[in-house]
Amino acid sequence: MSPQLSDVEHIKAASRLLRGTLVESLADPVTGAISHGDNRVLKFHGSYQQDDRDLREERRLQKLEPAYSFMIRARLPGGVVTPQQWLNFDAIAREYANGSLRITTRQTFQLHGVLKRELKATIAAINANLSSTVAACGDVNRNVVASVNPVESAAHAIAWDWARRLSEQFLPRTRAYHEIWLDENKVAGGEESEPLYGPTYLPRKFKIGVAIPPTNDIDVFAQDLGLIAIIERGELVGFNVAVGGGMGATAGDASTYPRLGTLIGFVPPERVLALAEQVIAIQRDWGDRCERRHARLKYTLDRRGVDTFVAELEQRLGFALAPARDFKFDHNGDRHGWLEGSDGRWHLTLAVESGRIADKPGAAWLTGMREIARVHRGDIRLTCNQNLIIANVEPGERERIDALVREHGLDAWRRGSGIRRHAIACVALPTCGLAMAEAERYLPSLLDKLEALLASHGLADAPIGLRVSGCPNGCARPYLGEIALIGRAPGRYDLRLGADFGGRRLNRLYRDNIAEGDILAELDALFARYAAGRAPDEGFGDFLVRSGVVEPAADPVQASA
Repeated sequence: MSPQLSDVEHIKAASRLLRGTLVESLADPVTGAISHGDNRVLKFHGSYQQDDRDLREERRLQKLEPAYSFMIRARLPGGVVTPQQWLNFDAIAREYANGSLRITTRQTFQLHGVLKRELKATIAAINANLSSTVAACGDVNRNVVASVNPVESAAHAIAWDWARRLSEQFLPRTRAYHEIWLDENKVAGGEESEPLYGPTYLPRKFKIGVAIPPTNDIDVFAQDLGLIAIIERGELVGFNVAVGGGMGATAGDASTYPRLGTLIGFVPPERVLALAEQVIAIQRDWGDRCERRHARLKYTLDRRGVDTFVAELEQRLGFALAPARDFKFDHNGDRHGWLEGSDGRWHLTLAVESGRIADKPGAAWLTGMREIARVHRGDIRLTCNQNLIIANVEPGERERIDALVREHGLDAWRRGSGIRRHAIACVALPTCGLAMAEAERYLPSLLDKLEALLASHGLADAPIGLRVSGCPNGCARPYLGEIALIGRAPGRYDLRLGADFGGRRLNRLYRDNIAEGDILAELDALFARYAAGRAPDEGFGDFLVRSGVVEPAADPVQASA
């Protein structure tokens, strides 16, 4: 007997190309929620239903339904917005959401706390801001990320343009989004179709990223399809291609795991769109539609074999991939502070803790960035490390921008330790339904304690990559952290160690399901060893591997035979 399709596959098949009964669910005044099936369909439109888990038990005792609200995610290819778009997102967050913007690890904005009755108005406002939420979530190609290296302005332009082209190429073709949120009339006659995705779209989400060596600020090997730009004498000659990256896993299920993408070859620029389309198409046809835990491209590759996948890809393309070109990544973090670009303009990278743009004591992020956007004449770039760059500042405007940054307390990078500047945390509690432990709300106190330990060993300035995730699903890309905490239960985490600082090696489980006291004790001892035995410029993760504290993870990055 053949395996049964998952319930999500049935929901997609019956959705009438992502319409479902969303209009009816949104109009229902009895509940702040929408139906299970419509919640699945809603993800394709860029939104997730959530509830405040801090209030869940109290409301249950009061015989009230959970405090439902919605997270909305924008689609911003390459993470670039104009100052006016920033101001508009700011206004939308204050009018419809919880008064904050959150920079995600996919280089876009999330808005939290939107009520069902405001959902349509919020999505329409984002669309009016020359942006969109369509395909920011769901079983499709999601927001395409790109290197934001502020120094090489021409290279950034190349990366951003390819992110835009890839994003537009693989948008769903259904008009459901425009009908439901923008009041577009359904076109009479003619049969609507999805020429690439088909009526049930992909088995799971699909992620594309464009990186430009030597900066791996997008963690290119964490993408389903990673494109590594090869630039020679200032010209883009093509892309190395990596497939099968993915950070998600499920607690207690050893058949799920993080995986780095495998290098499979090189293509010239004119063949990139065709290659990406066929990689997506193979995953559409070969991906597991019965068990969603195994539905990402990484499992398809491991089940079918990389060589089999490449052979199928080349057969569909009608040409063979060339061997991968040489390249090198030196880091996967952001370079904070002022940097001069190759064209003489300046770029200011600000460190944003957990990507949360909100007015906090000592750091008025929402107000400060509003004032900066009102006078800035360049652009603003979001990074995959949850930071932002005030980009393309004319030399004569630096002083004014810097004054606003200092006035509103946005210059934490000047005071922050090495580990604070390279820390990432997912949202987790109270809104994420998958979270098993705190992440964003835990990060500030955790950093204070880690900084004290590092300072005691003379390591305050050591750049160490820290990732904190509320569950194994991997939104903060924790498996690429030199130090990673992955939530198992309230106050308890798996401690993983040993990734490198360039995004080419996964970390390993070091201690499982331990509380803060044990985490700090383990790290204190390891910091002492690192301070005493590190080689010049040796990263913490590299030291742990070299000294035998952790075994290096298997490396699927190497080019396929």
